[in-house]
Amino acid sequence: MEVIDPNESSPSPAQSSGSLAGILVKIRKKVCSWYFLKTVALGQMVSLFICGTAVTSQYLADVYKVNTPMFQSFINYCLLFLVYTMVLALRTGEDNFLHILKKKWWKYIFLGLADVEANFTMVKAYQYTSITSIQLLDCVGIPVLMALSWFILRSRYRVIHFVAVAVCLAGVGTMVGADILSGREHNNGSNMLFGDILVLVGACLYAISNVCEEYIVKNLSREEFLGMLGLFGTFICGLQLIIVEYSDIASIHWDWKIALLFIAYALCMFGLYSLMPIVIKITSATSVNLGILTADLYSLLFGLYLFGYQFSGLYILSFTVIMVGFILYCSTPTYTAEALPPSASSGFDNSGLNVENDLETPGALSFIPGESVADKVENQVRKE
Repeated sequence: MEVIDPNESSPSPAQSSGSLAGILVKIRKKVCSWYFLKTVALGQMVSLFICGTAVTSQYLADVYKVNTPMFQSFINYCLLFLVYTMVLALRTGEDNFLHILKKKWWKYIFLGLADVEANFTMVKAYQYTSITSIQLLDCVGIPVLMALSWFILRSRYRVIHFVAVAVCLAGVGTMVGADILSGREHNNGSNMLFGDILVLVGACLYAISNVCEEYIVKNLSREEFLGMLGLFGTFICGLQLIIVEYSDIASIHWDWKIALLFIAYALCMFGLYSLMPIVIKITSATSVNLGILTADLYSLLFGLYLFGYQFSGLYILSFTVIMVGFILYCSTPTYTAEALPPSASSGFDNSGLNVENDLETPGALSFIPGESVADKVENQVRKE
């Protein structure tokens, strides 16, 4: 039973009808919930893992002149293979490793190729274009991700979600301005056009990978996603490594510091890949990508001591703006459009919208976890 505070006034008609005051009250309740705080904390942990990969990669490149993005990714895929593919191999029943491999091998080859090339093109772009271009063009992945979620995952957005994305992108613009004013932007790039194209390709491939990841972890399992990605990612990355970076690896003058940096990078990447599906399962791929826009700011804090970066108050403003946009996005649940039989829809298209998260689902849309849309429709028809 709900406990009502006698000192608290009842909501006004304006609040209950969706006015600005009512929206603010809903946002405040959402922000103060344990679910939301957990979501923010997990998202910032993902940002810290991304920061760790960026700092170790830059330290290897600047101090030891080591540029081996494929080799670094290969170590991560090997760790995924040793942990999650082995876990998948021990499964029994219909969802065992051999059954998945037999039925879906070509799908996971496509996923592994998208993920490997996304990592490669994005890191490779730093050799040709500027940090500013990468930070700005990388944001193209967010609208691409939203579009793919709309058509593939059938996600539906409200106006507040588009406003939230615009706020987050404004925060990125503030961060880029801070980079320029603080002198962090010092590399004009050797081939700006080629580097910008690499960034755009990498952003689109990341969007494809994230949409596939969201579908798999929400409908199948996290272990299946990571296990199959570890298998095919290791194979594809290893093959490309032999072709592209064999001479670069052979020229490395190994010592314990370089080895330690490679280990730190691999552990950060492994932590990132292990945690990301958990966060995506409880939120969405778009929400996670908005939250990790703060990763560059964490990298800056390390760069103040490691690379001599200069601090600017605009970085604090940028972090604040991005977090405000992230809070706005998470404050209102998205919808999922589901197909209903004609007799159940009664001619109303919006009756097929299913609210995600913790909202109550209409009886016609109730379902068993793991049940497909076709099964839901068939079961509903039988009930009627």
